[in-house]
Amino acid sequence: MLPVRKMEKAMAEHVYKLSEIVGASHDGQDAAIKVALDRARQSIRNIRWFEVVAQRGYVDDEGKIMHQVTLKIGFTIDD
Repeated sequence: MLPVRKMEKAMAEHVYKLSEIVGASHDGQDAAIKVALDRARQSIRNIRWFEVVAQRGYVDDEGKIMHQVTLKIGFTIDD
C-alpha cells in the first residue's frame, strides 16, 4: 500500500466512478480478486484502485469450496 502522502498525490484532482463487481474462484480469495479485475479490465478503462467490501464462500454438492469476493473498483473518467 502506498504511504498516505503518495496516495493523496496519486489521487489528487481526479474524478472517479465506482462500480461493484463480484469475482469467484475455487482457488481462493486472491484468485477471485484477480478473476474479477482481469474481467473488468476487458470493458473498463483506467481502473485505479479496488476495495474488498465482502467475502463469502460456499460448498458445492461435491464438497468443493467456491470463494466469492465483492469489490468496489474505482476508475477515472475520460475527458
